[in-house]
Amino acid sequence: MKNIDIVEGDITDANVDAIVNAANPLMLGGGGVDGAIHKAAGPRLLEECRKVKLVNKVRCPVGEARITLAGDLPSKFVIHTVGPKYHREENPGVLLSAAYTGSLKLALDSGCESIAFPAISCGSYGYPVREAADVAIQACSQNEFKDIHVFFYLYSQKGYAIWQSVLDSKNT
Repeated sequence: MKNIDIVEGDITDANVDAIVNAANPLMLGGGGVDGAIHKAAGPRLLEECRKVKLVNKVRCPVGEARITLAGDLPSKFVIHTVGPKYHREENPGVLLSAAYTGSLKLALDSGCESIAFPAISCGSYGYPVREAADVAIQACSQNEFKDIHVFFYLYSQKGYAIWQSVLDSKNT
């Protein structure tokens, strides 16, 4: 899969058209990747998020994605997506796949040629890392996304090694 790369590093430093935020449904910042992205982007990102319409007290439902400008980040856009809580959702794999594909569709619709994803749902949402990597890489390798360069940013060496092994297994 020549359009997919695994990177060990900080997603807020990614030099891509769009970075993906593992957001919560309100899109107002939080912990983990979400908090790091909001901190690096500065207050303009929060202003952008507040512009997204609330529907049933939610800006972005689980498995969906929303796009905003990126504030002080090097990317042009932040795509906010809400992954599933692994032990709470009936079909977490379907929802996780939808979070990735919805983000990619928004990126393509916005003219993006590159996108950086974190390991959505793998932190406090409890998704097993190898299983999440398999779902994510499968979703992003669909033919309709062949024209966008996908980067998966993993913050730890262990996470990087797992994601790289999953990608390598799909390339053989």
